[in-house]
Amino acid sequence: MTADELRAKQAPWKAKYKDNSASALQTLTAEGSLDGGQLVCSVGSFLGKVPAGLHPSTGGDGSHACSADMLLQALIGCAGVTLQAVATAMGIPLRGGVVRAEGDLDFRGTLGVNKEAPVGFTTIRLSFELDADATPEQVETLMKLTRRYCVVYQTLLKSPAITETCAVRSGT
Repeated sequence: MTADELRAKQAPWKAKYKDNSASALQTLTAEGSLDGGQLVCSVGSFLGKVPAGLHPSTGGDGSHACSADMLLQALIGCAGVTLQAVATAMGIPLRGGVVRAEGDLDFRGTLGVNKEAPVGFTTIRLSFELDADATPEQVETLMKLTRRYCVVYQTLLKSPAITETCAVRSGT
């Protein structure tokens, strides 16, 4: 896709959101179903249900997706698409590349082995290897704008407020 094609594709959305800012505020949803007694939550995706289960380091057998891995995968997907869109808009031709994410996790926290151990990632490292002809200044701007416009990156960086509810229905 060329920069002009990307601008043309995004132009109606940008105009709509500029003219009616309320239309830009949307609620995205996800849903999973609990598979009673199996320690699996089947998460709906565009490609079908993805069964998420325990990581092998917490007693899982590795046959199901791990939600922590899925979080890193979401970061990779979002950062990769954002980087490509920014590169296209900047006129930097990308021939390819690789995006990687690594996260440090102390499994003692999630297993309750040590109450002082954190639950969740303490550090996430995101790296890009790009096959492109770009100046160091272009790469610096590309990375700055990728960080700025990547939804998952910014969400992890800013920790949004999370609320939860629970309703119980009785089967008796």
